[in-house]
Amino acid sequence: MGIIITIVTFFFILGIIVLVHEAGHFVAARRGGIKVEEFGLGLPPRVFGMYKDVDGKWKLVGPKTPSATNTIWSLNWIPLGGFVKIKGEEGQLASDPDSFANKSIGRRMWVLSAGVSMNVVLAMVLLTIGLMIGLPQALDDTTIPAVARVSDEEIRIVQVLEGSPAAKAGLTSADRLVSIDDQHFTEIEPLQNYIDSKIGETVTLQIERKGDMVSSELVPEILPETERGGMGVALVRVGLVSYPWYVAWWYGISQTFQMIGAILVGFFLIIKSLIVSQQLIGEVYGPVGIATLVGDAVDLGFLYVLQLTAALSVIIAVINYLPFPALDGGRVLFLMIEAIRRKPINQKIEAALHNAGFALLMILVLIVTYRDIARISGGFFDRVIGLF
Repeated sequence: MGIIITIVTFFFILGIIVLVHEAGHFVAARRGGIKVEEFGLGLPPRVFGMYKDVDGKWKLVGPKTPSATNTIWSLNWIPLGGFVKIKGEEGQLASDPDSFANKSIGRRMWVLSAGVSMNVVLAMVLLTIGLMIGLPQALDDTTIPAVARVSDEEIRIVQVLEGSPAAKAGLTSADRLVSIDDQHFTEIEPLQNYIDSKIGETVTLQIERKGDMVSSELVPEILPETERGGMGVALVRVGLVSYPWYVAWWYGISQTFQMIGAILVGFFLIIKSLIVSQQLIGEVYGPVGIATLVGDAVDLGFLYVLQLTAALSVIIAVINYLPFPALDGGRVLFLMIEAIRRKPINQKIEAALHNAGFALLMILVLIVTYRDIARISGGFFDRVIGLF
């Protein structure tokens, strides 16, 4: 059941993020006097659709699109979010007053930017709701505002070194450390000092993993990374941080912009590393990698899923607004060039660049997916194998 829940949750999260994005384009286009030819749930081919005829009556439509209809509301076969088809979005029908190509540069920029804006708003809303309930947050070296309430403090494992005593004992990332030799620790430093004092001796750990209690034994040894006795794990002290409803919205907005800043810095460092040293630093996740993150979040609980959804919404917003062909940011860039030149760019050239950009993005997705598969030794694929 675990893999099924992970897959359903993954597609649900992706669907919400994409639908909110497309709804942004839809609302901005309609408010700007631009005809939306179709709003689809899922991606084509179409299962069926509905539209209102000139008499205001709803009509059914199949896979084939009839000519000259109002907006078609469709259900499509591929369950990946949705799409909005806007009249004149490729530069055609510029003489029609309800065409995208007929509108001013400013209005077209507004329509193109609306999807990204809605993704940012979605993250703000999710984080605000989460902060009213209580979101998991690392507490070490973190200043918690006086107005906040901290509950359910615990120590979790966030990384296990290969070949370490912890790895040999079967400890995994996201395990909650309940006790060591029946001693309960609420701070990391006293725990580390205790392990350091037990070099060469067997210690018994009580671990909570996916709601189950697990007992494990290991022998601490001197680690070359710290030159102290240790288990070979990275630990973090976390707790649920909540705020009163009347300030939660402010912290939700603040954390959203902090995410945006962190993601932009991360992209800068990745690109800088690729240019300077031709090396890829950090972890870059594709669909498979994101699915494993969703699976981990599902195991940890609803609040972690909520937090991950907000983060993914921000990441998609930032990526989609990069000035790269085929992305919304690339289309906005072409409009800026049009404004400077005071005349449109040749549509064939722009279309070719967008197609080339899309092809490069698909190649990048394939490369990242291959890296995901090569990197994953458990998690998502262990669950898949367990089904057969």
